[in-house]
Amino acid sequence: MPHHQGRLIDHIHLRVSELEASRRFYRAVLQALGHDFTSESPEHFACDELWVDQADGPVSRVHIAFQAKDRESVHTFHEAALTAGGRDNGGPGERSYHPGYYAAFAFDPDGHNIEAVFHGPTERSAASVVVTPTAGD
Repeated sequence: MPHHQGRLIDHIHLRVSELEASRRFYRAVLQALGHDFTSESPEHFACDELWVDQADGPVSRVHIAFQAKDRESVHTFHEAALTAGGRDNGGPGERSYHPGYYAAFAFDPDGHNIEAVFHGPTERSAASVVVTPTAGD
């Protein structure tokens, strides 16, 4: 039975307490996983479905799991997270969620639980989804 990933979430919007601390953290962990910001200004930064800006009130606590291409990327993510100001929430290793689940966890500067996970070797139908706006509506 095929397992579909990356089809449920449209976007994740984090409102953070210190934008520059979060910018350093997310730049480091996303680059460790082979991604760069897709949008950036003094007021925000984004990478694909992730949008981050400054909170004008309380921040919320969430769990975000980024896909890793292999176990080495999970290790690189964890090291980058700790180097960029994150706090350890579980080093790289197998988890009991399902066979082959290999992950690491770190808290970002606002306490969000950020994970990198490798589910084992897979074959993807496409490297990414291309969305092209059309005229109308």
